[in-house]
Order: sequence, then C-alpha cells, then structure tokens
Amino acid sequence: MTVPPRPAEPTLREILGGRRGALDATIPVAAFVVGWLVADRTGSLSAVSWGGGAAVVAAILVAGFRMARGGKPRSVLLGLIPVAVAVAVAVATGRAVDFFLVQIASNAGSALAFAVSIVIRWPLLGVIVGLVLGQKTRWRRDADLLRAYGRASWVWVGQYLVRLAVFLPLFAAGQVVALGVARIALTWPLVAACIGISWVVLRRSLPHDHPGLLHPVVDGIPTDSPTRPNDHGES
Repeated sequence: MTVPPRPAEPTLREILGGRRGALDATIPVAAFVVGWLVADRTGSLSAVSWGGGAAVVAAILVAGFRMARGGKPRSVLLGLIPVAVAVAVAVATGRAVDFFLVQIASNAGSALAFAVSIVIRWPLLGVIVGLVLGQKTRWRRDADLLRAYGRASWVWVGQYLVRLAVFLPLFAAGQVVALGVARIALTWPLVAACIGISWVVLRRSLPHDHPGLLHPVVDGIPTDSPTRPNDHGES
C-alpha cells in the first residue's frame, strides 16, 4: 500500500506546550536569590532561611494564580514540591548554593534517563508524545517513527548536558547569583530551542511519504490518533 504524503500537522511546541510552566518555575528561583542576597547584604545570620521563605511564598503565589486561572491541582502541586525540597535542602545544609542541588540532580537524572531510553529503544520523547496524543505505545510499531523519536531524543539529552555544563562549575565555585541567572536563562529559552531543534530532527528523520506523528504506520496501514493536540493546548 502506498502511503500518501503527510499532511500539515501540529509541531512539537503545540503538542508539548510547557512555556507557562517553564516560566513559572523561574519565579521562585528569582525570589530565592533576591531574598538571600538582600538578607546576606544586611548581615542577617539566617540569609538562607530568608531566601527559602521568599521562594516558598513566590511558589505559593504562583500556584494560587494558576489555580484561580483554572489550573489542575495536581499540576500546581507538582510545581510546589521541587521548590519545597530545594528550600529544605538549602536550609538543612545552611548553604544557599545547595538550593540548586535538586535542579542539578534532576538534569543529571533526565540526561541519563533519556540516553538509556534511546539505547533500549523506548525513546522518552516518543513515550511523552504518544501519551499526549493518546497513542499509548502504538508509535513503537512504526519503525520509522521509532527511529525518528530516538534521534530527536538525543537533542533532549544535549539540553540537560548543556545545563549541567553551566551549573556544575558555578555550583563548585559557590556562585549563588550566577546560578540563579543561569537557571532562569536556561529554562524556557533552552526548552524552546530544544523543542524546535528536536522537531526539525524528527521531521527530517521520517521518510517523505510518512503520514506523520498523528498517524503511526502499523503493519503498513496509517492509524489515527484518538485525540488532537489542540485539545490540550499549551500548559
């Protein structure tokens, strides 16, 4: 059976969204750095606690705003937990720089998880997109999609490694302010670049006559996704 040329389809940015969540994640970081810096400059002995308190308050305000705008409670809670854990680590050690340990560990774990998923032929980009589109694991039965998702997933590995390459030297040097700036600068802009580049890799890795992400070819027959990305919108 001849597969017709693939029609226009939504991009990864439209499928995954994420800009709002990425921007929200930077507000508590900025609050922590400002709170710690002001308290430290005024000679406070509990500068880390002041920074942590500012971060928690900022996270709660962001959560409240999102809830008021109709955000899902689970998504809001998932945004609060990393901030609370990061603050707890910093307060426990008494080192402001340790506020960024959770982020560093998260990026290291994500890089490893994406790399391993590619090696075992369960590329995480495909898993995520498949879940969003309601395809479950049907995309894995399409050899072209499986290969394309694997290649595009390497871009995500690179994203996490870029952050680690910036964060680790600053962390070792105890540069709290620089880490805060880097954390903000490497959130949404880097995510946007990663999504854009991985989309290009994904499209170019598929044969010209492949029907696209929405229609995995199973046993030579294109299938339809039960849901459309536009039903999800940007988060």
